Amino acid sequence: MGRKGWGPKGLPVSVGERLDAIGQVVTETSSHLCWKPANHRMSLQWTAVATFLYAEVFAVLLLCIPFISPKRWQKIFKSRLVELVVTYGNTFFVVLIVILVLLVIDAVREIRKYDDVTEKVNLQNNPGAMEHFHMKLFRAQRNLYIAGFSLLLSFLLRRLVTLISQQATLLASNEAFKKQAESASEAAKKYMEENDQLKKGAAMDIGKLDLEDAEAKLKEENKNLKADLKKLKDELASTKQKLEKAENEALAMHKQSEGLTKEYDRLLEEHAKLQALVDGPMDKKEE
Repeated sequence: MGRKGWGPKGLPVSVGERLDAIGQVVTETSSHLCWKPANHRMSLQWTAVATFLYAEVFAVLLLCIPFISPKRWQKIFKSRLVELVVTYGNTFFVVLIVILVLLVIDAVREIRKYDDVTEKVNLQNNPGAMEHFHMKLFRAQRNLYIAGFSLLLSFLLRRLVTLISQQATLLASNEAFKKQAESASEAAKKYMEENDQLKKGAAMDIGKLDLEDAEAKLKEENKNLKADLKKLKDELASTKQKLEKAENEALAMHKQSEGLTKEYDRLLEEHAKLQALVDGPMDKKEE
């Protein structure tokens, strides 16, 4: 065995192992360090994921527009084109989630790989290799942000569409219950007027009708009408509570989407700053 030294973490590392590791790093990065301009463009798959993320952000902002009512969205969701998409939407959503999860795992693996390399190998004497690894680490972190936010917005968008549909359904039910309650109130008023007329007729023609039986019948009818009216009022109150709950959930999702949009803008600013830090030293080298 060769003579042992000490690694960056205080662990004994043989000189041969350190030389082999440095040689492997230099070999892997030699093709990128021949004074050629680095390619900062994203690969095709990450360009597609970033485009999908922008589309998700646009869709969330579009769904949060206040002047478009849930009824209008419900009509759009129930159109033939959207129903055709929804028919195959569940399978597509599952496949999309699996792809995004795999991309997140791949980005985490890349970050850990380059973190481990910079910790195990001392690249202070090779600034080109250090810059190359920092660029790789930055790209891996960028890919993690893109894939992670795409995955998060996929669930958020699906939940937001569900809440809007539920709110539209509750609004329609509420209107139906209101109309039913109004018709029941009108019927109750009509029955009350008829009862008053019957009472007056019974008072005037007491010899022909049994007053007690008439009053008992009227009381029973009034009782039934009051029970029906109470039932309708209870149903209307329950519907109002459900509608308020749905509106609160939609408002919470709207606030959450705004927070995510602000966080995404902040990450884009950090991305621009990091890109400028990476491009700066490389531009100086090219000069």
